[in-house]
Amino acid sequence: MFMGEYHHNLDSKGRLIIPAKFRDQIGENVVFTRGMEGCIFGYPLPEWQKIEAKLAKLPLTKRSARKFTRLFYSGAMETEFDKQGRVNLTTTLKTHAGLDKECVIVGVSDRIEIWSAQRWADFAEDANENYDDIAEDLDDIEL
Repeated sequence: MFMGEYHHNLDSKGRLIIPAKFRDQIGENVVFTRGMEGCIFGYPLPEWQKIEAKLAKLPLTKRSARKFTRLFYSGAMETEFDKQGRVNLTTTLKTHAGLDKECVIVGVSDRIEIWSAQRWADFAEDANENYDDIAEDLDDIEL
């Protein structure tokens, strides 16, 4: 299970260090793709395979299913970490997430998310202000 928040910068060659705690859980390879709210999702291969199985069940006749799978897969990349624990994200993904320099890597249960520091700050501020309301809207969960 991934959890926590870590701050790292893209280096001059556009590489990003993924925290060792996350790398240990991911294994050798990771799949990154477009995430929601302007972030990047990162999945260990076993989790990615679960996502692929779910996407394969979407009806080809639904326009929204075709659009979503096209964007989700076209932005996807499988990669491994270099010796320093860095990944080199594609321009497509960096553009999607608005990554320039300062990044936030967040653990979210079965995946990691990569955010630009500003987008993460904006998201977190909004979510913190509405935390109780958000929790109330989740009918099926009790903490």
